[in-house]
Amino acid sequence: MSADQKTTGRLYGVGLGPGDPELMTLRAARIIAAADVIAYHCARHGRSIARSIAAPHLRPDHIEERLMYPITVETTDHPGGYRGALDDFYEEAAARLAEHLDAGRTVAVLAEGDPFFYGSYQHMHKRLAHRYPTEVVPGVTSISAAAARLGTPLCEAEEVLTVIPGTLPEDELTARLAATDSAVVMKLGRTFPAVRRAMETSGRLDEARYVERATMSGERTGQLADIDPESVPYFSVAVVPSRIANPRPEPQSGEVVVVGTGPAGPLWLTPETRRALADADEIVGYTTYVDRVPHRPGQIRHGSDNKVESERAEFALDLARRGRRVAVVSGGDPGVFAMATAVLEVASEPRYAHVPVRVLPGVTAANAAAAAAGAPLGHDYATISLSDRLKPWEVIETRLRAAAEADLVLAIYNPGSHSRTHQVAAARDLLLELRSPETPVVVARDVGGPEQSVRVVTLKTLEPAEVDMRTLLLIGSSRTRAVERGDGRTITWTPRRYE
Repeated sequence: MSADQKTTGRLYGVGLGPGDPELMTLRAARIIAAADVIAYHCARHGRSIARSIAAPHLRPDHIEERLMYPITVETTDHPGGYRGALDDFYEEAAARLAEHLDAGRTVAVLAEGDPFFYGSYQHMHKRLAHRYPTEVVPGVTSISAAAARLGTPLCEAEEVLTVIPGTLPEDELTARLAATDSAVVMKLGRTFPAVRRAMETSGRLDEARYVERATMSGERTGQLADIDPESVPYFSVAVVPSRIANPRPEPQSGEVVVVGTGPAGPLWLTPETRRALADADEIVGYTTYVDRVPHRPGQIRHGSDNKVESERAEFALDLARRGRRVAVVSGGDPGVFAMATAVLEVASEPRYAHVPVRVLPGVTAANAAAAAAGAPLGHDYATISLSDRLKPWEVIETRLRAAAEADLVLAIYNPGSHSRTHQVAAARDLLLELRSPETPVVVARDVGGPEQSVRVVTLKTLEPAEVDMRTLLLIGSSRTRAVERGDGRTITWTPRRYE
């Protein structure tokens, strides 16, 4: 047989499950028993949890390859640093296994849990699977074992489970925990203090559970908040289980959180607003905005007309006064021509003095429209509503003229509706007295929504009949530029530098 026709051995990545040998699959046990070479990773002390799990299936004549990590912490004098030291180790380990495979031996690389779930086997797979016949045998993950030992579902119905490495920066941990329904945080040990702080900051600490060495001797479970950070090993996980299966206790007191949902649907929610919406017992708002909020079991939703802001605020505050957690939803940012003002105005009455009220920001319609068009708000700008339902048109005219004379870019909210049809034409005519007819105007409709349309016209060609309540206008200054790109798209920007 020529060298090119030489038969090589087969590589197996074998998942062993979370620790209890009885949780290995039959497939895993058969492959281990039949393999020529058993390989496993270990720290410098030489002990291997993977080998101890597989021990009942090892033969005296098995060839064992102990793949010992050169470092276990990020302190090293390797010229390539921690990552460089590990890369060299993986290359050397893969070369050792390749010698066995080239000799026709079957190699089983043991992996706690599942080989493709944060497993060391992955590094062998990337270096060898394209060269040799390979099979990966899945195993029960530590996540599944932790949920089983806690006796609680991880997620139900439409709940989302997020798996997070504890090695992420603390602020990233906080954001991930805030934005999800259920979570498992892996790789604790020295990361535990940061993980605990992230749980607390994101409002998840009371829900969080702790599992150490699931299904193994020395197993420990409990409330995460009660765990001594000095006692936490690497082989432990933090679990935020299903809220449907584990409903929170009734709050001691209610609160109102005014939430900005951004210009469209869930893609525009921040982690902070997602958490507030998930925590709410009741959702209150204009029906269009309430419909943007994902449905959650047990929540009560109160949609209403867009013209009853004070009544809506009073309703929300009354619910909170009775101990309910209430999210008042608002499109864009709640502090920009939206519900925050209405809620705070009513909340300032003596009868609501003890009701907690928070305001959470959202992506504004102006910022969303500007990003879709380029960067027309790149320099100083003014934000003006054309609605004269709550202020006289004379006030609007005065402000438009002052902003135009100051050469500010204008973000125009509420330009028109079925009952307000003259405002856009009147504003355009006023601005034409002070600005060039060629001034770029961004006409942005339904930004982020299914009917998004973003066009760049000039002030003189702005057509009022094409503007409605779902439209936002960005009217450039004397320095705003509009340029057609090679793809036919016109972009706009306002330079930050004045010559």
